[in-house]
Amino acid sequence: MTGNQKADIGVFGGSGFYSFLEETEEYEIDTPYGNPSDKIVIGRVGGKKVAFIPRHGRNHNLPPHKINYRANIYAMKKIGVKYIFGPCASGSLQPHIKPGQFVICDQFVDRTRGRIDTFYDGPKTIHVAMVEPYCPVLRKISIESAKELKIDYHPTGTIVVIQGPRFSTRSESRWFTSQGWEVIGMTQYPEVCLAREQEICYVNISLITDYDVGLEGNPEIMPVTIEEVIRVFKENNEKVKSLIFKAISKIPDKRDCICSHALKDAAVN
Repeated sequence: MTGNQKADIGVFGGSGFYSFLEETEEYEIDTPYGNPSDKIVIGRVGGKKVAFIPRHGRNHNLPPHKINYRANIYAMKKIGVKYIFGPCASGSLQPHIKPGQFVICDQFVDRTRGRIDTFYDGPKTIHVAMVEPYCPVLRKISIESAKELKIDYHPTGTIVVIQGPRFSTRSESRWFTSQGWEVIGMTQYPEVCLAREQEICYVNISLITDYDVGLEGNPEIMPVTIEEVIRVFKENNEKVKSLIFKAISKIPDKRDCICSHALKDAAVN
């Protein structure tokens, strides 16, 4: 692997991110877990090398439950990535979390099924700690960046990750809301856990595109539609880019966060 195929920072997201990188080159990266969602594009942002993989593929041909999360994370690790930004379009479960706002999540709840969610299938057994699943350093600089850019954001939030590709029923959504969870999406799990197993710092920035199935007692707020999700995401894509670029400029030269030594004492001997 050449020096050109190296990067410290990675981004998973929509294919629109391609146009935001400078001096780009594309590379096919082989992994023991199969093919990543697409070729890795490596470019520059403010002098720093950034690797990008469109999570759903360049033509959005991979639904959430068919994404090869292990291959995507492993490919990033293979080229030297230490920090990953994982923005995603998400729904709101609470009235105060409004479409167009960002939530920099600090917790997740997994409601998926059947997804391969570890690199350690034996004989080596690893139990990584996920008390604080999102990198505190990346969360801090993302929050600082949102403040500086005057982006409407929430500094904490729990995202419940559903299997997809269908949206929730009204009863499911009512249950999620009653638990106090703020955000709903389909791609955060197992992406964040796999990053931790590779000792990669990971942060989620949830762009709220809709209310999940509308709000109880408010007939003016309608259930989610894919057309509305796409419309709001496109309208706010520039803000997502600006926030990530601002945060990239603040990434420290050295790491000493929980992510950087996640495997220390995690093995069962």
